Amino acid sequence: MKKLGFGLMRLPLINTEDNSSIDIERFKNMVDEFMKAGGTYFDTAYFYHSGCSETAFREAVSKRYPREAYTVTDKMPMSNIKEEAELQKIFDEQMERCGVEYFDYYWLHALNQSNYILAEKIHAFDFIVKKKAEGKIRHIGFSFHDTPEVLDTILTDHPEVEYVQLQINYMDWENPAVQSRKCYEIATRHKKPIIVMEPIKGGKLANVLEDAEKLFHESEPNMSVASWAIRFTATHDNILTVLSGMSNEEQMKDNLSYMMDFKPLDKEEMQLIKKVTEIIKKSLAIPCTTCRYCVDSCPKEICISDYFTLYNNIQQYGNKQMNTSLKYYNYLTKTHGKASDCIECGLCEHHCPQKLTIRKYLKDVAAIFEIEQ
Repeated sequence: MKKLGFGLMRLPLINTEDNSSIDIERFKNMVDEFMKAGGTYFDTAYFYHSGCSETAFREAVSKRYPREAYTVTDKMPMSNIKEEAELQKIFDEQMERCGVEYFDYYWLHALNQSNYILAEKIHAFDFIVKKKAEGKIRHIGFSFHDTPEVLDTILTDHPEVEYVQLQINYMDWENPAVQSRKCYEIATRHKKPIIVMEPIKGGKLANVLEDAEKLFHESEPNMSVASWAIRFTATHDNILTVLSGMSNEEQMKDNLSYMMDFKPLDKEEMQLIKKVTEIIKKSLAIPCTTCRYCVDSCPKEICISDYFTLYNNIQQYGNKQMNTSLKYYNYLTKTHGKASDCIECGLCEHHCPQKLTIRKYLKDVAAIFEIEQ
């Protein structure tokens, strides 16, 4: 299997304000190009694209290609589960949505300390082991967002899992909130191959500061900025697949150009990554990856990740971004809650894989954008 996986979390949209409005025809073209180049791995989940990612996979892949031509990963949405009876119901719904009779890989989604306690209570690991025995799943595992200590506990308690999906990118490698390196080392010690998510940190590492971009282009003039992030993760041992949430044809072509015949970064290139990391660290105000888990849970329908992107733009590029960012903020607030509408319920922070203090950051956003009204 090639090291590049197609993440179905950020697909092309017909309407950029409607995350469910996937452009199926463009997606089909991207699938065709991906598979023609030798790619086979697709990664979806129950609530990606407001629940439409799985059906998009069915229309673009499983309806159009023989089953042996592709592999697909899906995930049990642990944050949405309340009781054991829901496991079978959701699993059956996912198989129907995806149009498959079995999943090649199936995870418990986004395990952390609280979700792990729930998983044990409702026997979620037993459930996926049973489905594997029934032939409905080929390989079992979980995706993970918590501390290395929690990861070690889960892998010690459940040696039956075969893979772990971790957030790994050069910005989070030594990030104390994410601890990518330490989680990587725990999984490797347990001899579990790793699937990488968020290698470009939600697109943040595709558009870096001018000083950082200059270093990359001086080293490799013909390589994209994003390529450095993906190649960083793929260079490490024990990495099975690196997922990329490709949103357009240009991203697809770029990824295919270097990942279908992958060459690891050398020592000098890895040192260059460290220099770039330090440059970016000094400028990043809110380390949001725009995964939108927080948005889906917000009772006030606040565009949290979009507002954080606008806030970061101003912090990084100064007042020259103010007019454009303020205009877009006002546009978004016509149909969504303002930052100041936050009722501080904390649901967003509960669902945030990055453990961001979202309620505090929303106050910062409101102080910038709403004082300008």
